[in-house]
Amino acid sequence: MLKLAVGLLTATAVALLLDWYAPSEGLPPVGQSRRRQAPEPAPGAEAANLLWLVQVSDIHISRFRDPKRASDFEKFCSETIDIIQPALVLATGDLTDAKTRDILGSGQIEVEWKTYQSILKRSRVMEKTKWIDIKGNHDSFNIPHLNSVQNYYRKYSAWHKDGSFHYIHTTSFGNYSFICVDATLSPGPKRPFNFFGILNTDHMEELSLMATESLHSNHTIWFGHFPTSTIISPAPGIRTLMSSATAYLCGHLHTLGGLMPALHSQHRGGTLELELGDWKDNRKYRILAFDHDLLSFADLNFEEWPIVLITNPKSFLYSSSAHEPLVKILYSTHIRILAFSPFVITSVEVYIDTVHLGNAHQVSGPLYVLRWSPQNYSQGFHHIDVTVQDASGRTSTQSHVFALDENLSLRFSFWPSVILLTDHYVLARVLFGLMVLIQIALLVIFRYLQKPALKEKPGLLTLTSYSLHVFSKTNTFYYSILVLNLYTILGPWFIGELIDGHVGACFSFGVFVSGSFLQGGLTFVVGILQVLFFNLPLMAYLCWCLLQRCHGHSFCSHLRRVRRLTAVLVHLAMALLLAWQVYSCYFLQRTYGTLAFFLSPMRMWLVVLTSALIYKTWTLKSSELRSYIVEMKNCQSS
Repeated sequence: MLKLAVGLLTATAVALLLDWYAPSEGLPPVGQSRRRQAPEPAPGAEAANLLWLVQVSDIHISRFRDPKRASDFEKFCSETIDIIQPALVLATGDLTDAKTRDILGSGQIEVEWKTYQSILKRSRVMEKTKWIDIKGNHDSFNIPHLNSVQNYYRKYSAWHKDGSFHYIHTTSFGNYSFICVDATLSPGPKRPFNFFGILNTDHMEELSLMATESLHSNHTIWFGHFPTSTIISPAPGIRTLMSSATAYLCGHLHTLGGLMPALHSQHRGGTLELELGDWKDNRKYRILAFDHDLLSFADLNFEEWPIVLITNPKSFLYSSSAHEPLVKILYSTHIRILAFSPFVITSVEVYIDTVHLGNAHQVSGPLYVLRWSPQNYSQGFHHIDVTVQDASGRTSTQSHVFALDENLSLRFSFWPSVILLTDHYVLARVLFGLMVLIQIALLVIFRYLQKPALKEKPGLLTLTSYSLHVFSKTNTFYYSILVLNLYTILGPWFIGELIDGHVGACFSFGVFVSGSFLQGGLTFVVGILQVLFFNLPLMAYLCWCLLQRCHGHSFCSHLRRVRRLTAVLVHLAMALLLAWQVYSCYFLQRTYGTLAFFLSPMRMWLVVLTSALIYKTWTLKSSELRSYIVEMKNCQSS
């Protein structure tokens, strides 16, 4: 029965999670009536009502690493953009790397910005397309205020202006709004404490006005550097604010080191959230197209040709009935494909459900079309494949699932949805608080709980409980660890130059610097790591050492009488954790200066405290543990 109950509870929890991360498109977005879904004009054989653009993110031009990164980017600007000829390009942050040679330090490096600007000028890309580049967290490292001379973004970028903005792209068939979300920090501390973006109430009101202005456009695209899951924002929250948008384009997460090559999901109101992999290591970029106001996109690798993008019928997974006139697919007369290559396109083969429909023909520029009868595919899901070959012999295939029945549903993958749709700063805050409170509760409970008498040969659970009693009832250890945990929540972890020339203090709940308070995001994550990989293991290690003392062992004797492998592994584990703490002290010194090294209660001072506590466990007078030692001997002899 217990197993059945656990299984049912687990299944219920999974079902609730899946439902929470699934989009809900029954109602139009907040503040927006559903756009009129007229079936005409529908996608046909003419090169009309078609707009495409490019996104690139996390370029990380670096003075010290990977010079090919800059040369490849120049080739992208001069050759790739020439071939694609987009109406505009969105460069969504981290234009420069801004890290020192040893990677530990950070700050704006003017030569990186000059390299970025020179690439834009030499390639003349700003003459070929509208180039919109925005700041990322790396572009804000070590900047005390926006008017600082260190704010090279203003001087060397194409856009020049800080803050969020609303750009309207006008075409003969309507307007398209692009709203930038600038959540970078000001002041901008050195790494790593600007990993999360922050929007205050004024920023939210400004963005709300832009959202209202954009309602008259054919479509609205929001874009920024940070995924919404890494933006700290007041109620009603950034996702609610952008609910009238068709998609939110971002970067920042760099495919999580290759673990998530495609981070895509959909908000509950139907807005797509599309994180783009980085240029830095993966040379990723994206092409998006509005074809008769149907949005399609493809994430691409640099120098992989030909490029294929099917714009009609569009992918069902990435469809939103709240934002797109999906009925136009049913009324369309032609399958439509964008194909790009530095060489002549020789064939565009189209298959639906493995049936060859024919070879699409070129209409104009990159647009290829093939007549079809959508009524033949009005029921269920169908699979379209398009294979393009160019004159060099290279081929490329794009495939996706489409459907003409809007009542069907497909879900995005679970983990990308968790990563993009969870407010991680809230989750980290809750987990951090719970972990510290659990450790404090353990200390207090065992402090005042009456210790049961040992009977017969105790098992592992009994010995663990016994060691916690000994630990909590010994004042030196009880008060030391209790104060450590309270200080982890309340006290400044360190004081140092969070920005060059500006002393600040870092707490679990945020950072004070340059007269400003920056809410905690990554600080809670660091706090979780501190508790999980040091505070808790330290308490467990001290309990284990005290238990050896209760057996009557000294430091030398326990190595002979306790199983040597066990003792060595326990001490080695603690030594490694202590080494990590010592390295953290070095990191502080390299990142925030010598002041931070010495004024770091949660780093340097904790190393000293830990060493003292470990020394105390093995030098504690036997008289202070006499009752426990006698009880343990009596239990072992019985």
